[in-house]
Amino acid sequence: MVNETILSMLVLSGLSDLQCLQLPLLLIFLLVYLMTIISNSIIFLSICMDSHLKTPMYFFLGCLACLDLCCSSVIAPRMLFDIYRKRREISVVACITQVFFFIFFGMSEIFLLTVMSYDRYIAICYPLHYTQLMHLRLCVQMLSGILFLALVYSLVHTLCLLRLDFCRSNIVESFFCDLPQLFHLSCTDTTINILVIFLLGGLFGLSSLAMTFLPYIRIFATVLNIRVQNMRQKAFSTCTSHLTVVFVFYGTLFFTYFRPVTNYHVTEGRLISVFYTVFTPLLNPLVYSLRNQELKTAIRRWRHSL
Repeated sequence: MVNETILSMLVLSGLSDLQCLQLPLLLIFLLVYLMTIISNSIIFLSICMDSHLKTPMYFFLGCLACLDLCCSSVIAPRMLFDIYRKRREISVVACITQVFFFIFFGMSEIFLLTVMSYDRYIAICYPLHYTQLMHLRLCVQMLSGILFLALVYSLVHTLCLLRLDFCRSNIVESFFCDLPQLFHLSCTDTTINILVIFLLGGLFGLSSLAMTFLPYIRIFATVLNIRVQNMRQKAFSTCTSHLTVVFVFYGTLFFTYFRPVTNYHVTEGRLISVFYTVFTPLLNPLVYSLRNQELKTAIRRWRHSL
């Protein structure tokens, strides 16, 4: 049996090996990251400071903005730093740590989108009981449950990842540490890891997906029966904003992780990864702020008060 060297350092392949693209990439993604920080911070602070937005819907929207901030900050600063210093080494410990936080914030967002769907269901289908059913205490309990489930999910994956040794190659074919790329570098059997992904991913992912979309059958049936045009348009606006975010988020994740391996291309995979790790956290606040008149008014009030 040939002894294989266990790696303690890995190298991220980055976005491109062309030197002429490094400065444009640095400037573009720095701008995108700053816009993500500013837009999500504005939404979060506006919701916190405006008394007109003290409702469950805006409570969860503020949480979504906070999660987008965190999720983007797990990936973007490291990516920008690697482009700037032109060195892409990362320790295995730092790589696994990045995986943990990326999964934690990503799963938190999946569960939060499910809860936001339930909130819209109660608000539109049972408007007279909305304040009694969706009180602040329940919202905080739901948020605590979301973070607990996401923590358990990310811990399981991280513990399974810690059992792996990396010795085949030290090149991670991505600009951040992601599970599929790390599995390719492992000289330890990854069957358990893949089984955990399918079992937990199927349990949490499919159930969250079902609980996100099924309430909209009743929601749209109720909205179509609303006779007041302004109320119908407002209901459609909040629902379509949420559904747009859900479709973008789930669409990129499924395209990345559930397509056949034979159809995978490194460059295409990088582009999709950039979209859901860097651009999606920027798109979410834009979708909600452009389609939500109350939020736009609150942002203007907050801006004028400065």
